[in-house]
Amino acid sequence: MTDLPEPYDGPSAPVLDGHGLRLRPWDPESAADVDAWLRVHLDPEFLRWNTPLRAVTDTAGARESLRARTAATEAGTAVVLCVTDAADGTILGQVGLNAIDRVRSCANVGYWVLPEARGRQVATRSLNLATAWFFTRLGLHRLELGHALGHEVSCRVAERCGFRHEGTLRGAMWEAGRRDAWRDVHGHARLATDPDPAGLG
Repeated sequence: MTDLPEPYDGPSAPVLDGHGLRLRPWDPESAADVDAWLRVHLDPEFLRWNTPLRAVTDTAGARESLRARTAATEAGTAVVLCVTDAADGTILGQVGLNAIDRVRSCANVGYWVLPEARGRQVATRSLNLATAWFFTRLGLHRLELGHALGHEVSCRVAERCGFRHEGTLRGAMWEAGRRDAWRDVHGHARLATDPDPAGLG
């Protein structure tokens, strides 16, 4: 794993540079950030694999949702990072943690990529960059990653970033667009003691 300084004691969301990307905090007052947040929540492919707790259908709802996520980051229960192109700042997606458990030293990790940025290994590059920080600077021991069974793209991202498949969780997430039916989840995890995946640096 890349050498980093002593455990992080700065703001809840860092700025991270690497692999041609910059990961930064989201800004709920930025029109560009709110637009990106809204667009992904209206994207059919995103909604095929994710059912948010609350639907985001307009700009006001997107800003409220983004404010809630950034508040969770400031409270230390999550770390939500906007993934941008390092060269021009174009927003590409998100990577982050939720359900941070300081007692058990674990958290859930997730990511998404905007439609126009897909096919460029944005999720792989951003997850790899963020994972090093989550382990070394937050001092976490275990990161858990789950995706809907059948989401092969997400599965490949997890495996490329060293998140081993650990099993299938039955009925562990909602079916697409529903809150009264469930589907299985492909569970992955990575430990701080696991070796870095080959070829990602």
